[in-house]
Amino acid sequence: MTSKFMRFAVTAAILSAMTALAQTSAPASGSAAASTPATTTSSATPGSALKVGTINIQDAIFLSNEGRKEMETLQKKFDPKQAELKSANDELEALKKQLSTQGPSLNDDARATLQKQIEGKQKTFDRNVQDAQEDFGNQQQEIATKILSKMAPLIVKYSTENGFGLIVDTSKPWPQSPVLWWNQDAVDITKPVIEQYNIQSGVPAPASTGTGKPAAPKPATGAGATAPKPAAPKTTTPSTTPPAPTPQK
Repeated sequence: MTSKFMRFAVTAAILSAMTALAQTSAPASGSAAASTPATTTSSATPGSALKVGTINIQDAIFLSNEGRKEMETLQKKFDPKQAELKSANDELEALKKQLSTQGPSLNDDARATLQKQIEGKQKTFDRNVQDAQEDFGNQQQEIATKILSKMAPLIVKYSTENGFGLIVDTSKPWPQSPVLWWNQDAVDITKPVIEQYNIQSGVPAPASTGTGKPAAPKPATGAGATAPKPAAPKTTTPSTTPPAPTPQK
């Protein structure tokens, strides 16, 4: 769902940027060329080979200074929820351990009561994790949409000025994406777009040394485990959805 929404948002933002660029390129009303349809400016000449470029739109969004800053703020916002989920997970693991070690010596009623308590807490925990993931993902998507609305015109402008006739999003690997292979060094415009957007936005680089966006809240998976530190993912394909916790059942 998030991936489909992202593709829709990218398409809508790019089309909006192209429309705006076309309108600014249209001749003034009443001029001799007023009847000529407005078109975007491109350095490509008729009959020339189509120049294709690629962009990892997720990288462009979340590895920009603004994207990194927004995601660090979002991660800090969810730190209390992460601690809450870890505490609930620790409690659940302690009850499971109690059932495992003391279960054989308990009478039927006591064992059934403990099992019911574990099942109830497990359902509550799973529901709270799912709610936290959805909340995190929704707010992450809002960040992406906001930045993309400002970045799309820059992508269109850069592409037309550099003679690209087609830009393909490579955020997802094949087979999720139709792109099987591309020469990243030759055709990828992600880096220059990020650099130009950083200048346009005026947002300084975050003080942290990480270059990726923070990971989503994730409770510890083992009994007595300490809260995991948010880790920056690889900078090639940052995810638009938080990782799912995997507590022991």
